[in-house]
This record gives sequence, structure tokens and C-alpha cells, in this order.
Amino acid sequence: MKHSFILVLFLLMLLWQQETKAQQLCNFGARAAGMGNASVTTSDVWAMSNNTAGIAGLKAPAVGVYAENRFGESGFTTVALQAVYPTQQYGTYGFSVSRFGDALFSQQHVGIGVAHKLGQFSLGAKADVWQMRVQEYGSQKVVALSGGVQGEVVPDLYFGAFAYNVNQARLASFEDERLPTTMKAGLSYRPTSRLLLAAETEKNLDHNADFKAVAAYALLQEKLILRSGFSTLANSLSFGAGFKARQLQVDYAFGSYSAIGNSHHLSVAYTLNADE
Repeated sequence: MKHSFILVLFLLMLLWQQETKAQQLCNFGARAAGMGNASVTTSDVWAMSNNTAGIAGLKAPAVGVYAENRFGESGFTTVALQAVYPTQQYGTYGFSVSRFGDALFSQQHVGIGVAHKLGQFSLGAKADVWQMRVQEYGSQKVVALSGGVQGEVVPDLYFGAFAYNVNQARLASFEDERLPTTMKAGLSYRPTSRLLLAAETEKNLDHNADFKAVAAYALLQEKLILRSGFSTLANSLSFGAGFKARQLQVDYAFGSYSAIGNSHHLSVAYTLNADE
């Protein structure tokens, strides 16, 4: 029974880690999805998972919910909730939970994180507890540790870097199967207040590097944002739109994978006591 569980888990993890990226460990939120997940320099509630250092830029508590479906299959659905609470002296704290999969195979996580601003740069760290479950074979739990940095290099030019699962958490001794370790770094630039350009590279230790490029433009007094991104590894295009009304932000993204199918992403975030 134990060997059968390990074998099934190994096969599922092989499928999971392919270029389709059916489930991301460190890319959440429809805003990020609309930008091809080139989100290592962004500062919002979803930075809790995308680059924890980014939550240090939030001035007020925020909470967000997220739903994603890939390829039109119910088994490739992710739901998530994230919350961030900034303090004046002791940094910014975050909490995240998510679930992916169905009754046959599922994975879920609970995470906590903290970030602190030091001058023009921010540092962040996060710990996630992941549980992988295979029907009739039981489950495995691992802890993944991550860290990141983010900052404004020169006016309107931003840098970010994030390393996920730096401890290379082991799922099974069979074939030394481990949770994927991912590193990403990128730059973003605002030539005007309405236009954002970004480029990012992401590297899973077991796969080729992924290069991403993105553009976002704000319309309607910067209340409506249009986004588009491209990923070389998955050969995918993504498009998205976001609408902000006072303390509420709603984002939607559509992704096209030429060889597999399409994906849909929707997130809603609410900021408490936001500055007017």
C-alpha cells in the first residue's frame, strides 16, 4: 500500500510539474494571471504568495478571494483566500489558504508570512504547509519556506525577486520526489502613470527557465486596467481586465494554451479603511 501510494503520487507530480503548469504554487490572483504571472514586483494582497515582500507596500488591511479553472476540467480548479494586515512598527503580516483538485487528487495549503520595509526596499518571508492527497492512498504533508525582496531602484523602475520552497521539501523518498523549488526575478517600469511594462524570468529547478513579458494600461481615470502577458515556456498568451471602485477591486483574466486549452481566473479584493 505504501509503495503504491508513492508511485501514484510520483506519477501525479510528474504530470503536475510539466510545462502546462496546471497548478501554481506561488502565482495567485487574476491580476497576476492577466499579466502572464509576471507579478514579482507588484504590491497587493496577492503578493502574499507571488512575492511576500510586496505586502509591505500595503497601507491598510486587505482580503481577497480567488477562483481559477484550467482547460475546462473540474479537476484543475483552484480556490484561494488571502488576507494582509499591516502594522506601523512591526511589519506587515499575511495569511493564505488554497485548494486545488478533486476527489481523485487534491492539494491544499495554509500559509503565514511577514514583510518589513527597510528604506526603499522590502523583505518578506513565508511558510506554507502543503497537503497532497490521493484517493484511497492517503495523504502527505510538507512545509515549504520562501523569501523575497522588492524595491524601487530608481524613480518608476522596480525590482523584485522571490524564491519558493528554498528548503526543497521532500514529498516521498521514492526517486527523491520533492515539492518544486522555484526562483523568479523581474523588473517593472512606469513610463507614465497609466502604463506599466514588466519583464520577468522564472526558473523551476527541474525545468527550463520561463520568460514573461507584460503590458498594462489604465483607462477611465485609472479605474479600468487592461492587461496582456506572454509566457515562453508554456507558449501561452494571457489577457485581463481589472476594475477598481473605492475599496473594491475585481479582476478577470483569460489564458490561452495553444496545445492544451484555455484558463479562466477571477479574483475580488477589498481594502479596509483605504485612503481616499
